[in-house]
Amino acid sequence: MDRAGLVCQELVSQQTSLRVAVVTETYPPEINGVAMTTGRMVDGLVAAGHRVDLIRPRQAHEGGVVLDADGTDGVEEMLSRGIPIPRYANLQLGLPARKVLLRRWSVQRPDVVQVVTEGPLGWSALAAARKLHLPVISEFHTNFHRYSGHYGIGWLKRPIAAYLRKFHNRADLTLVPTRALRDELAGHGIPRVDVVSRGVDTLLFDPARRSAELRRSWGVGPDDLVVLYVGRIAPEKNLALLEQAYVALKARVPAARLVMVGSGPAQAGMRGRLPDVIFAGPQVGEQLAAHFASGDLFLFPSLTETYGNVVAEALASGLPVVAYRDAAALELITPGVHGHLAEPGDERGFVHGAVQLAESPELRARMRLAARERVASLAWRAIVDSLVSLQRQVILSSPLSHRR
Repeated sequence: MDRAGLVCQELVSQQTSLRVAVVTETYPPEINGVAMTTGRMVDGLVAAGHRVDLIRPRQAHEGGVVLDADGTDGVEEMLSRGIPIPRYANLQLGLPARKVLLRRWSVQRPDVVQVVTEGPLGWSALAAARKLHLPVISEFHTNFHRYSGHYGIGWLKRPIAAYLRKFHNRADLTLVPTRALRDELAGHGIPRVDVVSRGVDTLLFDPARRSAELRRSWGVGPDDLVVLYVGRIAPEKNLALLEQAYVALKARVPAARLVMVGSGPAQAGMRGRLPDVIFAGPQVGEQLAAHFASGDLFLFPSLTETYGNVVAEALASGLPVVAYRDAAALELITPGVHGHLAEPGDERGFVHGAVQLAESPELRARMRLAARERVASLAWRAIVDSLVSLQRQVILSSPLSHRR
């Protein structure tokens, strides 16, 4: 095709809706960053006039259902078989479905396949897409090779890294949420990588949702310091450092209380060591937003994130953030303006930042306004537009992109 033809094809492609096959092992109402992000992306694609073929494992509450959703809302859904993931309650590992996907996509061919997770279901989707010569994009959401050391399987780190490299190099493009992660993957032999950031719902996560009633239920007064953590309560989140920082700041600010939102295997041990901590359990929607806005300082010591949606949600809620210079914190936080960043592994620096902000209500008040302003432009619609633009590029670069 000559240059004029290519230009014409591109112009037409910008006006046509896409049929996107989304393959994921986790999806709302499951509570985790990957599920939330994928749900937002699917909603955004449908809102923009595209159609989604959603393939995911059947969730626990869905019983024996095999197929669901007829596409009247823009989403056709296929529920695959799955098995529980050890230590991750209510999550499923999707089992391979290559033959089923070959039949499905041969009958109704998607314009592009988007593989969100790297489990057996994702691998079989990659294989089916390659067999059918479909454009395919993968996503890198979870640092499994970093997680391995926290669960006594550090010896698997190199094999896991090799598997991830092979997985993502089978795709036409791999998407990551930060520039730093793009560079890291390139250094590990995954060269075809681009960045699509994460959005944050600034209508939901808003300082105006601060609740005096909720704070009273925690046993704190209007001016008492509430230190907040939101996320999985598990070893890979580096919660020993959170405990260390809380003990240090409480020695300087005795009225401070730590509120933990989430659940996980480390909760029982923390409850025994820190009996004054409030364990609020998992929260979603407006209740989650109220918990964020009712805090005063957000501590996030994890070094296993590919992004960390909770950092953006904390900023949108007006909370200064103490974190490592990594993932979303590296992208979003200017030290001294929106919070404090410690160099990865500098535990003393992390604790120092937490104590400094705990003792400085005036500084926190200035950061509260700046934190909200920092994420004001991260609307999900703009993020979905970036995704669709990359999907179109991948489709156009495919030798079979003109076939529908």
